[in-house]
Amino acid sequence: PALFEEIRETQFGLGPRGLPPHPAIFEERLAAQLQEIQGLLADNQRLAATHVALKQELEAAQHELQRMAHYVDSLRVEKDVQMREMYEKSVQLEVDLRGAEAMRAELVKVNADIKQLNAVRQDLTGQVQVMSQDLARFMTELQQAPALKAEIENVKQELQRARAAIEYEKKGYAENYEHGQVMEKKLISMARELEKLRAEIANAEKRTRAAGGSNPAVAGYNANYGNPEAGYTGNTYPVNYGMNPVQGGVDGYPQYGPAAGSWGAYDMQRAQGHR
Repeated sequence: PALFEEIRETQFGLGPRGLPPHPAIFEERLAAQLQEIQGLLADNQRLAATHVALKQELEAAQHELQRMAHYVDSLRVEKDVQMREMYEKSVQLEVDLRGAEAMRAELVKVNADIKQLNAVRQDLTGQVQVMSQDLARFMTELQQAPALKAEIENVKQELQRARAAIEYEKKGYAENYEHGQVMEKKLISMARELEKLRAEIANAEKRTRAAGGSNPAVAGYNANYGNPEAGYTGNTYPVNYGMNPVQGGVDGYPQYGPAAGSWGAYDMQRAQGHR
């Protein structure tokens, strides 16, 4: 009844004690209000559906944001790992560069050693060539005495062994101390045998001059053999053949070398013989 009174007062302008409206008016109003209520319910359902959809979208957006946050974190971690790997690689490259510098310095040192060894090899090769020429000259001169041919062959073999020893030194291998002493003894023996041979040749020359003074061919042979240009007048080789006592180095190896020792004395004596 209170509702009806309010409707009547507001819509029809009637006082509280006016006549009631017709029932059809109430039905129309109720129908209109029912239709309005149904529209409101439909709007409410639409708003509820929209709210649910928006809530779902918000949850999806929040899930996407969480996923993006995880992805950003993973990217940050991956970037940190890559930066750490790049730093480690740079450190390793720096170490490799330092090693390369050390290897470069070692290579320069090896090249210098190679140049030095080449110089020593050339020096030894020159000495071997000079000795080979001396040996050829020995052979040419001693072949004139058929009786001494066997001794000359022995001297040739000894000199060839000496050449093999020099070639062995040229390759840079360390020789045994006892082998060096044996070679020194052999060289001393060679020098003494050469002295004996020269003495025998000189005696033979004297006998030939004494016995065949009237023979022009023998006199010409003696004149040619005693020519000072041959470079073997007198005893140019002392008893010790210019050999120095072999002393062991720091590591117990013999001090053999092209710059000092028996071969240097041999070269000096040979140069004096040529003068």
